[in-house]
Amino acid sequence: MAALLLELPPPPFLNCNHHQFLSKTSLRLHNFPSKTPPPPPPLAFTPPTTSCFLSTVTSSSISKEEKEKEPHSTAVASTNAPDEGSQQDRRKVVQIAWEKLVRWSRSWRSKNNKTDLLERTNKVVVLGGGSFGTAMAAHVAYRKSSLEVQMLLRDPLLCQSINENHCNCKYFPEHKLPDNVIATTDAKAALLDADFCLHAVPVQFSSSFLEGIAEYVDPGLPFISLSKGLELNTLRMMSQIIPQALGNPYQPFVLLSGPSFALELMNKLPTAMVVASKDKKLAHATQQLLASSHLRISTSRDVTGVEIAGALKNVLAIAAGIVEGMNLGNNSMAALVAQGCSEIRWLATKVFHLFCNI
Repeated sequence: MAALLLELPPPPFLNCNHHQFLSKTSLRLHNFPSKTPPPPPPLAFTPPTTSCFLSTVTSSSISKEEKEKEPHSTAVASTNAPDEGSQQDRRKVVQIAWEKLVRWSRSWRSKNNKTDLLERTNKVVVLGGGSFGTAMAAHVAYRKSSLEVQMLLRDPLLCQSINENHCNCKYFPEHKLPDNVIATTDAKAALLDADFCLHAVPVQFSSSFLEGIAEYVDPGLPFISLSKGLELNTLRMMSQIIPQALGNPYQPFVLLSGPSFALELMNKLPTAMVVASKDKKLAHATQQLLASSHLRISTSRDVTGVEIAGALKNVLAIAAGIVEGMNLGNNSMAALVAQGCSEIRWLATKVFHLFCNI
């Protein structure tokens, strides 16, 4: 009852400005007069600014426990909702701050890893002296002036041209190669203490070439394959040829593929490629080694899909040239590209499931 009276607002005819009248009326009420006291004169109502209570409800009529409980319960009821809202706001602020910290740490680590990788890399060997192998050798050499880039070739005249004139007279006679690009025919010297190996030998000759240098290859040397295509008769991919030819099924392997022309890479035009490897760390290391301001490198773990797409897109390119030469129009070209991409995707899926079941 006391709690109910405390929560009720004062009657409208009572005002905080008439305490004397309240005290007198309370005395009469306590004495229980036989006659009802005359009503007070009409008063102008003003909204109460402070809560006033009848003096009949004295402090003695309310127990101490009720006095302690009432303010606490009222405060809890009035502050529950704000506390929940403020707690949610604090959680949101903490979550945003944590996400910012995670993004900052990732960017900081990636920058440091890039610097550390280039600092640790002292030697890169390129197998083959074709157009794309030469372009990639020049690209890697430009990444770090103190980096030793050796090209393993079979033609002594081409080696002499690269070492003396700093140009590949067969494929890029007008482009000067960096001074830290060196050509050699000695496989043992080229592969000694190499940190990375870029394989740029054509697919059809890769098996015999690798078998001839297998004794000089370190079992932990990462091979970055630049060759696209399938081996005739066996239909083996480079991810199968390299480990089998070297006699090491655990040879680290990365595949580099993508729409790229060697001449545009030599001219430092914007290019985008992808590196695929089952080893995620090795794929990121290759990305850090090759990525530059004009070469964007993405990573993937679908080695089979990237290899199949890189091999079959050449067939699609030849068919597109036929459509263009016969003036069959844009509709035929669009249909060819759409159907070709669909067949490449279907074949890559079938080959992937085939390898998974072996």
